[in-house]
Amino acid sequence: MSADRETNDQAQGSEYDRLFYPYLFAGGKVRLEEVLSQVQHSTLEKCRDVIALRQATLATARASLLAAAQAMARAFAAGATLLAFGNGGSTTDAQDLVTDLLQPPVAHWRPLPAIALTNDIAVVTAVGNDVGFENIFTRQIIAFGRPGDIAVGISTSGNSLNVLQAFEQAKKQGLLTVGLAGYDGGKTRRSPAVDFCIVSPGDHIPRIQEAQATVYHALIELVQTCLAAEKGSADSDEVRR
Repeated sequence: MSADRETNDQAQGSEYDRLFYPYLFAGGKVRLEEVLSQVQHSTLEKCRDVIALRQATLATARASLLAAAQAMARAFAAGATLLAFGNGGSTTDAQDLVTDLLQPPVAHWRPLPAIALTNDIAVVTAVGNDVGFENIFTRQIIAFGRPGDIAVGISTSGNSLNVLQAFEQAKKQGLLTVGLAGYDGGKTRRSPAVDFCIVSPGDHIPRIQEAQATVYHALIELVQTCLAAEKGSADSDEVRR
């Protein structure tokens, strides 16, 4: 292949490039400086948007965030296990939450028992196939949930049917229920089966998910702080005795 032809092929891009980045091949010569400027502008806009949504979440849900963390800390101190669940990107958030509880990223934090209800794909597909996708979390709540445990459900819309049904089952079994939702909180915020609903009041799913990641990491830190304070108080009482 001649050097000129190879250069031309590179300029045209692969089929993949043309499919996912059509603006790069729309005609005319694309200046690198213009592309980099657009990328920088887009990145800064996204940063501003997610910071604004984090601030809005804190402004509207500060009390719920603190109350949920305190309730979760009391449950963990009494021996609770946390069960986390969600769909799509919320699945990976649930898994991240559980990982940070089981293997804390901060050296002095204590590991806490937790299960991500999407980790066992055999269970998820079996339940989905046999009794319906809306039951994939409910059946696991029935199997794993004990009175005093914690159920954390994540839904960007707040309306995911399988998450809502899992909350209802969790409440029947005496679990503490914590929901993370976007938009106006949807049915999660209005459900009597949800003890605490922390709403990130946005309408763009990627930004909601980023704000929710901040929420559950804040919950973890607050829970660990509450547990450490309780341990410190107990140690002081022991010394005085």
